Amino acid sequence: MKISDTSSQDVLVVENKPKQKLIIWSVAIVAMLSLAFWQFAPAATRWSQAELSIPLKRVRLATINRSDFIRDISVQGRVVAAVSPTVYSPAEGTISFNIDAGSEVKAGATIAIIDSPELTSRFDQEKSSLENLQTGFKRQIIQAKKQELIDKKAVDLAQVALTTASREKRRADQGYEKNAISQIDFEKAQDDLANAKLQYDHAVADASLDKESLDFDLQSLQLQIKRQTLLVKDLQRQVSALTVLSPVNGIVGNLNVENKTYLAKNQAILMVVDLSKFEVEVDIPESYADDLAIGMDVDINFDQQSFSARLVTISPEILNNQVTGRVRFEQNTPPGLRQNQRLNTRILLESRSDVLQVRRGQFLDSSNGKFAYVVNDGIAKKTPINTGARSLSSVEIIKGLAPGQQIVISGTDIFQNAEQVMLTQ
Repeated sequence: MKISDTSSQDVLVVENKPKQKLIIWSVAIVAMLSLAFWQFAPAATRWSQAELSIPLKRVRLATINRSDFIRDISVQGRVVAAVSPTVYSPAEGTISFNIDAGSEVKAGATIAIIDSPELTSRFDQEKSSLENLQTGFKRQIIQAKKQELIDKKAVDLAQVALTTASREKRRADQGYEKNAISQIDFEKAQDDLANAKLQYDHAVADASLDKESLDFDLQSLQLQIKRQTLLVKDLQRQVSALTVLSPVNGIVGNLNVENKTYLAKNQAILMVVDLSKFEVEVDIPESYADDLAIGMDVDINFDQQSFSARLVTISPEILNNQVTGRVRFEQNTPPGLRQNQRLNTRILLESRSDVLQVRRGQFLDSSNGKFAYVVNDGIAKKTPINTGARSLSSVEIIKGLAPGQQIVISGTDIFQNAEQVMLTQ
């Protein structure tokens, strides 16, 4: 009996195996190609639409966000003394200095003496005139008293004459009733009484008029004395000012004139600088002139520290396309400041919350703020935008962009104004 083997089956299996492998590999390759086409077809489409290819490392990107917006400007400030009065000559004369430039002085210390013979002589003359007027006033008081006594005497004598005439009139009345005197004597007694009354009335009127006249003369002399007193006081002030005193504690600046020089009135002599209080003088570009206001907050950077200050003065005129302002420290002046030292100063113009903004960059100059390149999947697309206020670090976005978008903030001149640019790794 013959048992058949499985050789026929083995041969068949070996012969079919290559065909199965081929089918499996074909299916796998097709699947991989389909997956690759599905993945890269959109990118290939975008890349085909890109007009230019730029390496990503040549640009800087920033994300649009909403946050508090602080509008500010940064300018260079120069340290100046808050108090630096200039001393002027009070009158014509020859000056003699008691100090040298750079000397420390205390307030009220004598720094110079001016010899003015004309002013001194005029002061002596006016002072003598005042004394003469005062003497004349005293003489007038005595004269008024004498005239008052004379007038009083005249009134008293007239009063006595009036009393006598009244008595004689009563006697005449009684005598005439009894026919003891004649009609003529009676009428004479009446005339005497009328004359006595008239003299008394005139004496009283003369005394009153003399009193008014004397009071007027005294008042006129008083006004002259008052005027002369004011003139003498003013001259006394000018003579005292010939001794020039330091107005503040500080250091004497450069002398404007030489020692023993003849000065004109109101000529500048020197400046005294008070080094205990400093301010910062800033030159602000003309474009920000309308935004400035007294009282604005200012940050001053000195010795790697920030000091708060406030804008206290703004120049009413524009010189060399700049506006000059003065900044005063809020707290004590930082130690170690020097005259004319340069400091970085940041003026806070405006502060708002919840503002759509992006980090400031060169793209603003390249596009004049009218468009930006929005980056999505490696493609930078040119997009129209509207920008608003600008600060040192940020710019406000009014229209065209949304939070979370990325844009190119570096200069876009290398994009050659293309609509789409591919950013390669």
